[in-house]
Amino acid sequence: MNSNRGLAFVLTALLLMCTGVASAQLSRVRGKVIGEDGKPMQNAVIKIDRTDMKGNYQLKTNKKGEYLHAGIPFGGTYDVTLVVNGEDRDRVGGVRTKFGGEEEINFNLQELAEKIKATQAAAQEGTLTDDQTRGMSKEQKEAMEKALAERKKQMAKNTELNNAFNAGMEALQAKNYDAAVENFEKAYALDATQTVIIENMARAYSEKAETLRGDERNAALGKAAELYGKSLEATPNAPVYNNRGLILAKMGDMDGAKASLEQAAQLDPQNAGMYYYNLGAELVNRNNTDGAIEAFKLATTADPRHVNAHYQLAMSLIGKAQMDDKGNVIPPEGTIEALQKVVSLAPGTPAAEQASAMLETLSGSVDTRYTAPGAQKAKPGAAPAKRRN
Repeated sequence: MNSNRGLAFVLTALLLMCTGVASAQLSRVRGKVIGEDGKPMQNAVIKIDRTDMKGNYQLKTNKKGEYLHAGIPFGGTYDVTLVVNGEDRDRVGGVRTKFGGEEEINFNLQELAEKIKATQAAAQEGTLTDDQTRGMSKEQKEAMEKALAERKKQMAKNTELNNAFNAGMEALQAKNYDAAVENFEKAYALDATQTVIIENMARAYSEKAETLRGDERNAALGKAAELYGKSLEATPNAPVYNNRGLILAKMGDMDGAKASLEQAAQLDPQNAGMYYYNLGAELVNRNNTDGAIEAFKLATTADPRHVNAHYQLAMSLIGKAQMDDKGNVIPPEGTIEALQKVVSLAPGTPAAEQASAMLETLSGSVDTRYTAPGAQKAKPGAAPAKRRN
């Protein structure tokens, strides 16, 4: 290996160590691991952690020291970490995946150990070794020294950032919201790109609002909504849209809440039923029955097995029931079907028992028996079918 290549590796290693704490269609991440003995390392653990939203993947190298994960969502930012015997040995941060692309992340512990050892010695002595300086220009030496200084500075900053964030999380768990906000603000000042800091600060303001009243409560909710908005500007994702929508609903901004929760449903169709249900629940709390009915219908369409959505849809529809001249209750269209769904999806539960009672209470002329889709209905007056052994 020539000296220029060695210099490039050391500079790369230093820059990687200076990296701070990081804030569908699929991509691939692959690579190879060489152990300190210079041989391919089998069963080394590779952790792939998404930093812009929740997502963790883990796999092991094969007997050739190779690994491949072909199921990584594209468009994310990831930390790729090599773990040996439960210890993190090397990490590459800020890996950006591309649609249909492949990222190659290799680890060479033998080469890394040699270079890091030499670099540490140079840092402690304040000078570079002869092997490191051979063939290096003055500019290259200055770049190396600058990288060492930047590493020390970054390590100190990371320590301060971690301490502030951890203190904020501890205060949040203890429901000491003022202390939580104070520490999250310290962490945010050190690194404003970390969405996890922004979102937990928003959570602190949101939970604090529940302990307040009047203008103070609205101010805390407004701050939470603002912070969730900043997080979405950096990384749009469904859970944050959901949280922001619920905050806006509490503030009385139902148009904003609806738009935010609908965005969550579009980004995460698998959980769309939950997001639409959340919207319906907030509309119920605001006495917006028509809006709630629309939201619950969307929830049951997105997730036909969402029992609570069917139940709340039935309750909202019953609230709009009419009465004919004979005093019979005329439920709106869809009420009976929603109640029958509750009975069929959750038999034996309190919700199913209440739904059954309501079915019996409604009009006697309404057939409230649940019939499986596609089953042939018995003709009026026909005898029950005999069971075959």
